[in-house]
Amino acid sequence: MKIGIIGAGNIGATLARKLAAGGHEVKLANSKGPQSIQNLANEIGVNAVTKEEAVSGVDVVILSIPFASYPDLKQTLSNVPETTVVIDTSNYYPGRDGAIKEVDDGKPESVWVSEQIGHPVVKAWNAVLAATLADKGQPAGSSSRIAIPVAGGDTGAETIAQDLVEDTGFIALASGSLEDSWRQQPGTPAYCTELTLQELKLALKAADKSRAPQNRDALIAKFMTPGSQFTHEQIVATNRAMTA
Repeated sequence: MKIGIIGAGNIGATLARKLAAGGHEVKLANSKGPQSIQNLANEIGVNAVTKEEAVSGVDVVILSIPFASYPDLKQTLSNVPETTVVIDTSNYYPGRDGAIKEVDDGKPESVWVSEQIGHPVVKAWNAVLAATLADKGQPAGSSSRIAIPVAGGDTGAETIAQDLVEDTGFIALASGSLEDSWRQQPGTPAYCTELTLQELKLALKAADKSRAPQNRDALIAKFMTPGSQFTHEQIVATNRAMTA
């Protein structure tokens, strides 16, 4: 499959590496231009391109950029066919992104993203830590495979996204419509908690929309406490404890 990825940070670069290793043809772009990521592209076996080239002639576009930057992509995506699957991996953090009233008032993050870029999206890979994505994938059929939620409004697009999630080493769980995708946003029990398939199903049902932003902000405050250091396992355990 031909895939364009915009965003070469921890999530975008890891997805590029894994999908290329799985046999997909991957183009990778960022905000600084191809030369800034040429060495990375050479290392992981993908093509470094401009943002415009990343969305041209591909089956899937994966967006892995800071949440507040999505309005800047509307022109870039303006000529992308409706049939192209666009996957949103982002999360909203007001302390980093600035306050966005519509989202603060309850609009699901990926609904807002879809409106900003003028194209339907599927929400996937947002509810997984970068280290989890990089190191915790398992072969199909493994009993220890972690499940990842995938939300969207188009069955065909969701199926493609689910297949790609499986290619990166995780079980893909159809988690509902894009309007329901708040259940996998920061501060919910499904977010960055490394759950099995059955555990993830229960976590999505247990999500509390009113509590999620409070949990998100409390977790960030805890993780950002001066002098504090958390291992990956401690981050996962803290997420589980504070969102339960």
